[in-house]
Amino acid sequence: GAFLRDKNAGVAREKAREAIEFVGLSAREKTAAKDLTTIDQRRLEMARALATQPRLLLLDEVMAGLNPSEIDQAVALVGKLSQRGLTIVIVEHVMRAIMAVARHIVVLDHGQKIAEGSPKQIVENPEVIRAYLGSYVHPPTPGGS
Repeated sequence: GAFLRDKNAGVAREKAREAIEFVGLSAREKTAAKDLTTIDQRRLEMARALATQPRLLLLDEVMAGLNPSEIDQAVALVGKLSQRGLTIVIVEHVMRAIMAVARHIVVLDHGQKIAEGSPKQIVENPEVIRAYLGSYVHPPTPGGS
């Protein structure tokens, strides 16, 4: 990744090292990517992108396959990236992660935009609730079928 922005090998290596350190992979620098845990593979993917010094970072389902603790780690890393002033666009189904990091959310249902706004506006939006939780024609009755 770093060589895409800087043709000087020494400078590119330094940028790559900085990115690896930023995402918390310094201790695993010599580990083959295939031998990394899922969360560390996600960190490596982000480090590769960061080494190119982007202004915009697109993250597509980076929380997929992560356990709750790993999701917390990924959310913390995305928060650090945002604090650096990087614009981040995330496509994600792990809603607790989105609610923790997003300032502005666009919700799609079958490819159609159904809502847009702050996390608070999204969780209160009836169309979002219907799309993600469903709606009953008749509420279920206790003990009934």
